Amino acid sequence: MYSLREQIILLWSTPFYITVIAIEILLTNIRLHKKTYTLRDTFNNVVLTLCNAAVDAAFKLTYLWILIQVFKVSPFQHWTNMAAYWICLLIAEDFAYYWLHRFDHEIRFFWAVHVTHHSSEHFNFSTGFRSSVFEPLYRFVYFIPLAWFGFKPLDILFMYSATQIWGTLVHTETVGKLGWLEYIFVTPSHHRVHHGSNPKYLDKNMGMFLIVWDRIFGTFQEELSEKEYAPIHYGLTKNMENPNLFQLIFHEWIQIYKDATAKGLTLKERMNYIFGAPGYSHDGSRKTSVQMLAEENERRGEIDTEEALAVETIPL
Repeated sequence: MYSLREQIILLWSTPFYITVIAIEILLTNIRLHKKTYTLRDTFNNVVLTLCNAAVDAAFKLTYLWILIQVFKVSPFQHWTNMAAYWICLLIAEDFAYYWLHRFDHEIRFFWAVHVTHHSSEHFNFSTGFRSSVFEPLYRFVYFIPLAWFGFKPLDILFMYSATQIWGTLVHTETVGKLGWLEYIFVTPSHHRVHHGSNPKYLDKNMGMFLIVWDRIFGTFQEELSEKEYAPIHYGLTKNMENPNLFQLIFHEWIQIYKDATAKGLTLKERMNYIFGAPGYSHDGSRKTSVQMLAEENERRGEIDTEEALAVETIPL
């Protein structure tokens, strides 16, 4: 069940995406002199977004019914200024998405769903279609407060679809930094950081449309030049070798089961393997993003100290 607005977005966006992907392929080959697309990776991206759409369609009537029930009891249903209504909905929906996205990164149970989106070692417009297949099963929970504040459920879904177009278009290496826009909106530069597996870039820049949430809540990281930091490495901290579609969707769930059912663990350790930070290990055999960044900072600090001492001992 799709609203008329959503149907228009679907009909308009498909040829638009095909066009911008074709342009990006040409630009990356001509300007960047590298191939950012592979046939297998692009095929996987398309299939995964179709799987996501199938799950969403199957569950849509259920979560739409829930949002409608909440909307019916809202004390804020009567918006008189439609411009204010749509602006507030845009801001509120983007705020809700920020927390959805942030918890997808910080809680392993949800990371097991979201990890699929980050599993590509390429970064291009088609990577935006590499969907978290089962996210529609719980995404609506973050939109329940919006319905209670008087935003119509179909309008909420339309706004999510509209901002998702922006969220797809920031998956590109062909656009550099965009000046003052970098302070307000999520840009390709910001999202390149988000997809980086470098320790400094992990779990950063969670916004879909507005980057202000990351700046407010401490998850912002600027894209650094290669002189300031290492080049961005896309994908996971430990990438899979030639994964099939089943592995792309379920590999983290399988690993969670193995971790949480291992012998000799306490209940707290088992729960941490399920609901703790991705990378948690009771024996230190794996590292969370916070631990990896701390280790990198310590290494870089040691290098900087050694270099400073070397400079001080140079004979004059």
